Amino acid sequence: MRRREFLGLVASAVWPISGRSEERDRLPTLGVITWYSEEDSEGQVRFSALRDGLRKSGWIDGRNIRIAAHWAEGKQDRMQAYAAELVRMPADVIVANSTPLLSVLKSLTRTVPIVFTQVADPIGSGFVNSYARPGGNITGFTDFDASIGGKWVEVLKEAMPFINRVTVLLDPEQRNHPTFLQVIESAAPSFGVQVAAAGVRNRAGIEQAITALAGQSDHGLIVLSGPVTNTARDSIIELAARFRVPAIYPLKYYVKEGGLLYYGIDQVDQWPRAAGYVDRILRGEKPGDLPVQAPTKYELVINLNTAKALGLTVPPGLLARADEVIE
Repeated sequence: MRRREFLGLVASAVWPISGRSEERDRLPTLGVITWYSEEDSEGQVRFSALRDGLRKSGWIDGRNIRIAAHWAEGKQDRMQAYAAELVRMPADVIVANSTPLLSVLKSLTRTVPIVFTQVADPIGSGFVNSYARPGGNITGFTDFDASIGGKWVEVLKEAMPFINRVTVLLDPEQRNHPTFLQVIESAAPSFGVQVAAAGVRNRAGIEQAITALAGQSDHGLIVLSGPVTNTARDSIIELAARFRVPAIYPLKYYVKEGGLLYYGIDQVDQWPRAAGYVDRILRGEKPGDLPVQAPTKYELVINLNTAKALGLTVPPGLLARADEVIE
């Protein structure tokens, strides 16, 4: 009897200590969800930039932090599953890119800290209260607000003055796309352009929308950023070339891979900066106190090889203003 009592005392003394030790030794978990596929070089560039930024702040994967990376490949069901997994753990901080991913996370948690990248119009989408004081559990780095839609119309028209009509390729499920479309429609009359919207949810929808522009020599294309369009960018670029449709794109890698025009920001730069916010949150700061950071510098990139292949001449004045010309 006394022996059993003794063992009970030993157990009650040892297990709480062991539990506290495990809790003390547990590595903080950083969850990362991106809509890229793991094989996408652009996704790897961004993930590497995040990891390098963490390393500069003293966070080494496997040593003092555990990075749980998930690649959603632009698929809604994967976004939902990965987000639920990280919230259920819960991760100490989650880094996510794109409006659809952030929408999923916001619906699942109001407590797990979230740092976003590549999200447009976070106030209009209801993610934060303001840039200066986002409040809640979400903060991050916005790539552009809806006002850039007017600039896309302007650049496309200046590059190709013969354009009288523009189709906007958008995802009906992405909550900020209607706002971008509205801005584009408001700006278009100033440039003598009529606007039509093409809602797409997959590659088949993209092919149908762009094929419909075949033979319309006065038509241009504006592509909005999102998992559906960005993961199918190879199809968009190929179809625009096949049907000789001048297009302006929201991300630089479209033009690097053969698209015609790009006007926007350096998105890769947001990822090491996001690592800085992760560091500050892990050291005790609240995401709601960290201001959302907006871009201050935009760049214009023109793929002159693509223009020549399309039989188009880019005005010298626009070429002179370009930050980069691909030849």
